[in-house]
Amino acid sequence: MIESGSDLLSVRQQCNLLEVPRSMIYYQASGESSLNLELMRLIDEIHLLDPSFGSPRMTQILLRLGYQVNIKRIARLMRKMGIRARYPAPKTSQKGSEHQVFPYLLKGLDIIRSDQVWATDITYIPVEGGFFYLVVIMDLHSRYILAWELSNSLEIQFCLDALDSALSRSTPEIFNSDQGAQFTSSKFVDKLLDKDVQVSHDGKGRFLDNIFVERLWRSLKYEEVYAFCYQSGTEAYKRIENWIFRYNEIRPHQSLNYATPKETYFGLPQQKLTLSRLRNSFF
Repeated sequence: MIESGSDLLSVRQQCNLLEVPRSMIYYQASGESSLNLELMRLIDEIHLLDPSFGSPRMTQILLRLGYQVNIKRIARLMRKMGIRARYPAPKTSQKGSEHQVFPYLLKGLDIIRSDQVWATDITYIPVEGGFFYLVVIMDLHSRYILAWELSNSLEIQFCLDALDSALSRSTPEIFNSDQGAQFTSSKFVDKLLDKDVQVSHDGKGRFLDNIFVERLWRSLKYEEVYAFCYQSGTEAYKRIENWIFRYNEIRPHQSLNYATPKETYFGLPQQKLTLSRLRNSFF
């Protein structure tokens, strides 16, 4: 039903009218074998358990699990997934001139209010016969997910779309991310600097600098992604959309004195919950 090159409506507008995520329109099969997709699913889970594993150690773990693999294959799959070992590494290369790394600004900072600090990260989402990438932008005080996007590639556009969506809601004082190419690119950084936002980047290999988003990935993967074998990108989108809705608006968070992220972000009193609303959030 989507017509590219239409003079009347852009692809984005057509997707909005049909309630279809734009990234689904451009989805193509991954081209990876079923064994490689199985390995990528395992690599993702092992990485979530211990982010310090690089390709040599990851290869040895997979060999012990009974998979006949070599380091070259595992290193390639980890690169494709955007997964890297999270430990300090030698400075062996410089980013291009279009990329800029900013100091880490959160050390010792007391985060006490909404829109004081936002953070972002990307994770790998397996589906039947392929995979996607998920980016989220989170307010660190409330843990509220302000925006998210699903994409079949690591090209920067889905990160820019998420940033535009979040900035249409509000503007943070500080925006923190890792040193990934998407977040250090001039296109991404300039959007923040134009809003007078202070840009902060994690220390190289220091996943604990972005610990709140790391905890979000753990909850999402074990509660939702690993519990269901998504048959398509559309199913993945809908189920993740429902999970994020429950995360933001339904389930109380102990760290927030059992308020929801939405209540905390907007400063709302605890809302009454009906059984029908709870049930509907799962479908």
